[in-house]
Amino acid sequence: MKERTDLYIKFIGPAFNEMVDKIVFTYKFTSLPNIDSLREECKIWLMTILGKYDPNRGSAAFSYFSVITKNWFIHKVKKQQKQNKREVDLYNISKSYEEQYLSTEESYLTHREEDEFWKEFYTELKSWDTTQMKENDLKVYKAILILFESKDDIDIFNKKAIYLYLREITGLNTKQIVNSLKKFRKRYYNFKQDWDVGAI
Repeated sequence: MKERTDLYIKFIGPAFNEMVDKIVFTYKFTSLPNIDSLREECKIWLMTILGKYDPNRGSAAFSYFSVITKNWFIHKVKKQQKQNKREVDLYNISKSYEEQYLSTEESYLTHREEDEFWKEFYTELKSWDTTQMKENDLKVYKAILILFESKDDIDIFNKKAIYLYLREITGLNTKQIVNSLKKFRKRYYNFKQDWDVGAI
């Protein structure tokens, strides 16, 4: 126990302090209420997931935990925004808007179908033969697996955000990532076609 404590004090703690502070200021999370408390809360949370990092997956530890930390704070921002919106008077929303925007039945079915699709594709993805992949392709492939496995910890807003995560995890530039993704895209389309016709 003492050895682990010393390891944290000398190496892990200072690294987390620097990383969290850098992300807070870089992405302007300083506007969050109680940001100092959130900083400490984030560091404690990082310690609880320390064991999830696998260096064999090809991503640098700093890049991996930077992505996780940034999205932890993004989640806090969204949570704060939701709290701010609770003051909206729902009784002033017209019936048509209520039916259009507050109905959950269609969104539930849509989300469930999407979840099932991505679960099946993730299973398919893990079965791909990696022995013939080139170095960059393998890095991108492993990064994609990391994104799938960390989907509850990260928040992907759009296509640009995906490339950002892939760059941070792989250390490759956008052009290199695009070249690798082109090779994977055909296999994805084949899977989707089979899914759409019920072959899967």
